[in-house]
Amino acid sequence: MKKLILMLLFIAPMTAFAQKFGHIDSQALLTSLPEAIKVQGELEALGKTYEANLKEMQDELQRKADEYDKTKSTMNATKQAETEAALQELYSKIQQAAQDNQQAFNKAQQEKLGPILEKVRAAIAAVAKAGGYVYIMELNGGQPLYINDTLSKDVTTEVKAELNKKK
Repeated sequence: MKKLILMLLFIAPMTAFAQKFGHIDSQALLTSLPEAIKVQGELEALGKTYEANLKEMQDELQRKADEYDKTKSTMNATKQAETEAALQELYSKIQQAAQDNQQAFNKAQQEKLGPILEKVRAAIAAVAKAGGYVYIMELNGGQPLYINDTLSKDVTTEVKAELNKKK
């Protein structure tokens, strides 16, 4: 009887501190959400628009630079300096447009994806709380180097179900 009580006293703390771990493939989750797919399409279209505008500006710069190279020998020094300054200004405008486009794209991405990512985080938290998980780790985010599938449960489908309940 004494041994049984000692064994129970030894094992009880181990089971009391047992922790549940989960992992999720958020990339697979996001690619399965219709609203995220729609936003991704919108962002791709926006990116293509920005690319087309930059390409148009670069083509114009190239055309003017080629024209300058052909007529440079017939220009006086003042005209050459003016043309070179205009080409440099156009080049600077292209660089500024590229920076502005990147900032606008990042802002649009945050505005459009932010609410979706917040819903996903809330769903993950709800699943973690309901399932008694201590940690839910990203499967493909570069953080964990190894996840033991027998000790960590994939909760991606549970999070999808939680998101579908909130619709």
